[in-house]
Amino acid sequence: MDFNDTPEEAEYRARARDWLQKNVPKSPPHDTETPTGMAAAKAWQRKKAEAGYAAITWPSEWGGGGGAPWQAVIFGEEEAAFETPGNPFVIGLGMCVPTVMTAGNDVDKTRFVRPAVLGEEIWCQLFSEPGGGSDVAAARTRAVRDGDDWVINGQKVWTSGAHYSDFGLLLVRTDPDAPKHKGLTMFWLDMKSPGIDIRPIHQMSGASNFNEVYFNDVRVKDSQRVGALNDGWRVSLVTLMNERLAVGGLGGPSWRAIMRLAQDVATLAGPAAKDAGLREKIADWYVQAEGLKYTRYRTQTALSRGQTPGPESSIGKVVSASLMQDMANTALELEDQFGIISDPKDAPMAGVFQSALLSAPGMRIAGGTDEIMRNIIAERVLGLPQDVRLDKDVPFKDVPTGR
Repeated sequence: MDFNDTPEEAEYRARARDWLQKNVPKSPPHDTETPTGMAAAKAWQRKKAEAGYAAITWPSEWGGGGGAPWQAVIFGEEEAAFETPGNPFVIGLGMCVPTVMTAGNDVDKTRFVRPAVLGEEIWCQLFSEPGGGSDVAAARTRAVRDGDDWVINGQKVWTSGAHYSDFGLLLVRTDPDAPKHKGLTMFWLDMKSPGIDIRPIHQMSGASNFNEVYFNDVRVKDSQRVGALNDGWRVSLVTLMNERLAVGGLGGPSWRAIMRLAQDVATLAGPAAKDAGLREKIADWYVQAEGLKYTRYRTQTALSRGQTPGPESSIGKVVSASLMQDMANTALELEDQFGIISDPKDAPMAGVFQSALLSAPGMRIAGGTDEIMRNIIAERVLGLPQDVRLDKDVPFKDVPTGR
């Protein structure tokens, strides 16, 4: 593993950094729930696309940069150092549109890829259901054939950005007589279609970016199918593999931020930064952060060599989400009574740790729970036996529901 940039990579990094310094808007709004924040996000996405820095590895004829995977890694690292507008496009460009590009027909690719890259259209992913938990294949939302149409009834939940999305990627059950992994089909649909009811879920952080989505006799054309009939599980794996890459490197405050906080907080024994127990924790967080950094370098090395990265994204997801939660919890304990203040105008360090603590539990679920990630690492990396599946060859309609 090589931790240093090649001359070509160093030149690209310098060029990307220079472009960012000249083009990142000053004090951009981050909240895409507001019209101003959404407009800023779309403007920034278009600016990147026009410069070849959006969807860097995608073909230029589809609006991408036509570049190499290592270029996307480097630009992502450099962009992370700047304060940029919010990013409501991560699900579309990171999960949904790559699935359309892989399994969709040429008409859909021509119609959807470029507008998504330019930030003109936003996508959401409609997989999770109330009764399925982390078992995506347990989907009970039904699609019944009616001529050239399919009629959809059911419910999805925890759908990020559904309330502002233009299109969605939907996994439904089309054959209840087949085992649960074999009777699924994927469709794309217009989120403004009649019969779709979107209900935002109010979160403890104060945000409402997750949603419940209900389908009541929603009609879609068979031409909106992504992949073959009853082959939705295989197609969904494309989405899930891309999701691991898209959410593997979570943001949030770093160990350096809690170091700054510890230097400002006074205890009866002196500055908190001199407390041996806290210093030991910070050392542990530093080691974890460095491990994540070098794991990302491993991914970059593989990409630079034209190789396919291994399971690094699952490792990053497991470590980074729990790391953020642990640091935020300790920081609020350090802030003592001031830790209950979440308003960025009044809270210590602009409330960065309050926001992180309230967001962290969701991050340990979104994109695959900690348990799912650990199973992936155990089975596909360490070669441990798979969990016993009693429903493997049972028709889905005969799988017990617990009712």
